[in-house]
Amino acid sequence: MASNKKALTLKHKVGYGLGDLAGCMTFGLMGTYFTRYCTNILQVNTVILATLLAIWNIWDAVNDPMMGALMDKMFAKKHHPQGKFRPWLLRATPMLVVTFIALWTVPTMLQGTAMVAALFICKILYEACYTMFNIPMGSLLSAMSDTDEERAALSSARGFGSIIGNILPSMIFPIILTTFGDTNPTSYSIGATVCALIGGVFCLGHYFLTEERNVVENQSSDADNIKFTDILNVFRKNRAFLALCLHGIFICTSQYVASTLGSYMYADVLGNIGLAASATVVSMPLSIVTLAVAPKIAKKIGLENMIRKGLIVSAVLYVGLFAAHMLTTVNPYVHMVWASLASCFMSVSILMQWGMVGEAIDYNEYLTGKRTEGSIYGTFNLCRRIGQTVGNSAAVLALGWIGYDTALANAGGVQTAGVLTGIKVLCVLIPAVFCLGSWAAFKFVWNITPAIREKMAAFAAAKKAKQ
Repeated sequence: MASNKKALTLKHKVGYGLGDLAGCMTFGLMGTYFTRYCTNILQVNTVILATLLAIWNIWDAVNDPMMGALMDKMFAKKHHPQGKFRPWLLRATPMLVVTFIALWTVPTMLQGTAMVAALFICKILYEACYTMFNIPMGSLLSAMSDTDEERAALSSARGFGSIIGNILPSMIFPIILTTFGDTNPTSYSIGATVCALIGGVFCLGHYFLTEERNVVENQSSDADNIKFTDILNVFRKNRAFLALCLHGIFICTSQYVASTLGSYMYADVLGNIGLAASATVVSMPLSIVTLAVAPKIAKKIGLENMIRKGLIVSAVLYVGLFAAHMLTTVNPYVHMVWASLASCFMSVSILMQWGMVGEAIDYNEYLTGKRTEGSIYGTFNLCRRIGQTVGNSAAVLALGWIGYDTALANAGGVQTAGVLTGIKVLCVLIPAVFCLGSWAAFKFVWNITPAIREKMAAFAAAKKAKQ
């Protein structure tokens, strides 16, 4: 292993955190406002949109592990002087910015079939560029660190970046919609352009401030030794990785049902779409506190145990909030704080999962003798995409099932009582169910015990001694 012996610096941590911040500046809007953009601005039928979302996410599910495996094979064949992952960051950045702006601009200029076709193509291109950036960004953690302490530091940095990256567009976008009009297509184009340009700057910061300090030079000099089918053995042998994949499916389903329909909750149930921006302000200090105290709690009770407890608390809070909505009229600000607390506890598993992915990569190398960060991270992203597909598509279909009337919403009317109840079920109760699924994955499937960690440490030490 070729390793830069300099300590992990503040520059490295900030640079790594900028990666998720950059990605979330665009991707965050896909989970919160893209559905409303399609249904209310482009007037896409909910059944057609659900079908498109399924197709898009199926492609993404295939694209993610393929991109990861491609990076593993290319590095095994030809070592790039800038590292295994960082060159891909520079290639992806300008394409990511341009395709995101096009997605929120070009379809508004067309109508009918042409509009749907443009929407389909722009989304495919954006997601391909996002994958080209996201897979190396996530895989970079293992190339920058080789100890639990460093991985925890980088996971925390990524967590802070994710928080800021989700908060910024969630604050910027509602303000722009409020200023220029929620029903004005130009509002969405302006908001997307602003967020994309800011994200592009952070993408470059991520590239220039990071460094691949622990690239395994001799992981395979023969590219044929890295196969696309290797991931099948990972699922068969690596229970810890299987647990993470199940977690990714469940937690992303929970996230994306709530986020896809969150604007409907604030606009149609609570009567104030601008309050969505205030919700992000409430979430920020909660998330910062979570990141600050999580490592200390994990040290006392264990990371997996802390994640499980956070998921249970989140589920209980969501169920309690739903009961309150069924029994009385909940004040919008009470809902905002209560839902933010539930989301905060759920986010423990999301913010702290990256170090566990690194551990699953180490475990896979211990089991198979191959170190394929790109393939494993790409496949983990595949599972998260499956959760996003379920969350996005099912949420959009459910809008049609409960009878949501976009024409009535655009005219400033009030949805029926049945529709409002349906939105409450989708935004508050459903996330609780999938939180419990994530809890079960860590409780019953994850299998890296202290004894296994000792064997992994001995394996790593023996490998270093041979180099």
